[in-house]
Amino acid sequence: MIFDPLFLLMIAPAFLLALLAQWMVKSAYSQMSQVPASMTGREAARRILDASGLQNIHIEQVPGHLSDHYDPSHKVLRLSPEVFGGRSMASVGIAAHEAGHALQDAKNYAPLVIRNLAVPAANFGSSIGSLLLMVGLAMTFYAASGLGQWVFLAGIIAFGATVAFQVVNLPVEFDASSRAKTQLVNLGIVSGTDLHYVSKVLNAAALTYVAATLQAVMTLLYYVMRYMQATSRNN
Repeated sequence: MIFDPLFLLMIAPAFLLALLAQWMVKSAYSQMSQVPASMTGREAARRILDASGLQNIHIEQVPGHLSDHYDPSHKVLRLSPEVFGGRSMASVGIAAHEAGHALQDAKNYAPLVIRNLAVPAANFGSSIGSLLLMVGLAMTFYAASGLGQWVFLAGIIAFGATVAFQVVNLPVEFDASSRAKTQLVNLGIVSGTDLHYVSKVLNAAALTYVAATLQAVMTLLYYVMRYMQATSRNN
């Protein structure tokens, strides 16, 4: 990879924001893990799902730290051991957030549908796109070849799929947290006065998605700028 101070300058804000978000998540999770809740994460998720008529959604425990996620293809909500059996505001909040994704799926929430459809393209763009970008950039920098420009453009398009996925993912995550908070209060799992405990964890987690999206957008913008420079130089 060609060293370019401009690249570091453009992604520096997103990188710093990502570090801040990671610290906030660890800090919030550690603090809220000490605040007791009325039930475990699994029980909270089960209550939310059942109240919405989603008894068909299964809840499983999976290994890993904060490996919690909802699998729409198998209709399964998977929770890490700390969240599955933890009786804390952190566990309840995270479990409720993942249950929020199940509610989105049941309602055919448009951004979630688009995100699920974009997963294959995003995975392809993340792996192949990065390779094409590096090869294309090197070819245009060292050889100034027309082929290099086409490879570079293909990389931009492929990586753009990953950026699009990140952008669409933002409203999905924010909406899941909003649904989680509403259900927690409406079902009496968390009182309105205690909701700020849950919000602290979910807001910190949301910041990680914002940082990832910002980094992806700035990276794509950098490569677009380099592509435009390469084409103007070779024409």
